[in-house]
Amino acid sequence: MAKILITGGSGLIGKQLTALLQNDNHEVCWLSRSAGKYDNIESYSWDPASGEIDESAIKGCDYIVHLAGAGVADERWTEERKKIILNSRVDSTKTLVEALKGSDHQPKAVICASAIGYYGFRTTSKELTESSPAGDEFLASVTKKWETETDKFRDSGIRTAQIRIGIVLSKKGGALDAMTKPPLLSPLGTGKQWMPWIHIDDLTNMFYHAIKNDSMNEPFNAVAPNPVSNKEFTKLLAKKSKKLYLPIPVPPFALKMVMGEMAGMVLEGSKISCEKIVETGFQFKFDDVEKALDDLF
Repeated sequence: MAKILITGGSGLIGKQLTALLQNDNHEVCWLSRSAGKYDNIESYSWDPASGEIDESAIKGCDYIVHLAGAGVADERWTEERKKIILNSRVDSTKTLVEALKGSDHQPKAVICASAIGYYGFRTTSKELTESSPAGDEFLASVTKKWETETDKFRDSGIRTAQIRIGIVLSKKGGALDAMTKPPLLSPLGTGKQWMPWIHIDDLTNMFYHAIKNDSMNEPFNAVAPNPVSNKEFTKLLAKKSKKLYLPIPVPPFALKMVMGEMAGMVLEGSKISCEKIVETGFQFKFDDVEKALDDLF
C-alpha cells in the first residue's frame, strides 16, 4: 500500500483516479484550496498563487500526482483568462518544487498532467510522437512552460512522467458533455481534423500505470490507438446519444465568432501516437471509439 498525494483531486480525472487507487487499498490525500471540506478524503491546504502549502502533506507520501490547473475550455480566452490558465499550472508546480526542495522527504515519483495541446493546432496526415516539436499557439506555449516547470522534479532526482492528455471521454462531464448539448450534431469546420480521444477509464489506468512503472520518466501521449476524424466522431456520437445528425458542417467563422481564439482547439486536430505508452506494457481497455461510446451511453 502506498500513500499518494493528488493535486486537482476534486476534478473529473482526480475523482476517478482517487476511487481507483482507494479500491486498490492505497491511501489517497489531496492538496486543496478548500482543505477540510471533503468528507471521504484527507486534504491539506495550499495556495499556489502565493506559494503557500501545508508541508505535512509532503511528509510520508510515496507518490505525487499533479493534476491542478484551470480548465482550458471553461471560458472564452480573454487576456485575463489566459493568465489564469497559465499561472494555475506554473504556480502550482513551482509551489510543489519548492516544497520538495525544503523537505527531508522525497517521493518515489511525480506523475504530472500535461496535454496534447503541446503540439499546437494543426491538422496533418503525419502522426505526431512525443519527440515532435511543440506548436507556437497559446495552448502550446502554456503546455511547454508547464512541462518546463515539471521537468524540475526530474532535475532534482525524482522520477517524473508527464501525461499528455487528449480529448477525455466521460459520462460525468468534460468534452463529451459539451459535445452532446446541442439538439443537432454537425461536423465542425472541414470535419477532417483528427480527434485524439481517450476513455477516462484508460486515462486513470494510465496514471496508475505510471505510478507503478519505474521506467516511466518522460512525457507520454495519453490517447487511444485509433483516432477518428471530427466528422466520423460526430456522426457516431449522434447515433449513440440518440441525437439528430446534420451533415452540414458548422463554418469556421461561426465558431470563431462564438469561441474566439479557442476555436482552434476544435477546428484543427492532429493524429497522435500512443506507441510509446504501449511499449511500457500499458493495455487499453477501449481502443475503438465505438466501443468507448457504447460503454459511456
